[in-house]
Amino acid sequence: MATAAKAVKDATFLWEGMDKRGKKVKGQLQAGGEAMVNSLLRKQGITVTKVKKQSTLFSGAKKITDKDVTLFTRQLATMMKAGVPLLQSFEIVARGHSNPSMQRLLLEIKADIEKGSSLTQAFGRHPLYFDALFCNLVGAGEAAGILEGVLDRLAIYKEKILAIKSKIKSALFYPISIIVVAFIITAVIMIFVIPAFKDLFSSFGADLPGPTLW
Repeated sequence: MATAAKAVKDATFLWEGMDKRGKKVKGQLQAGGEAMVNSLLRKQGITVTKVKKQSTLFSGAKKITDKDVTLFTRQLATMMKAGVPLLQSFEIVARGHSNPSMQRLLLEIKADIEKGSSLTQAFGRHPLYFDALFCNLVGAGEAAGILEGVLDRLAIYKEKILAIKSKIKSALFYPISIIVVAFIITAVIMIFVIPAFKDLFSSFGADLPGPTLW
């Protein structure tokens, strides 16, 4: 089932709706279709009023990756530990990010906070980028007044996850490359070498051995 889900190419959808307090909210999500957008937002307590697929033709839009979210978490933690106010931290990190899609996401979260949402609620409206663990820890940090410390720990956690994924990819590269090379060599033998031997045997008036012919 997971493999089938991965096969569906995500698109970016712009949405508008009402939160639990009846306040108008909007944002963007990457999902496999409008039904998935509605389902994800419904879980966040948002009543969707409008969903529109964003056109990416000639827009230069880039997908938001785990690396983007990890970098943002580290930068936000550093800003807050240095005493920079939350909204100003979002503004600085967003404007300095190289991925335009991530810039838009952060500015949307900043706008939600300015409208009165908590940081946890603002993150929760983007579940594809900020999972339940992330949101719950941020919520605990807000409630206990130790948000900068929680963000620092989240940044460390996400950096370690990225490092582990990188090591796994590196470990898989060698066996995969061996399999690819073996396949190429086998294909070359079957396409070029075996027919040459067949012609050679035919010139002697003999046939190839059965297993080789097979």
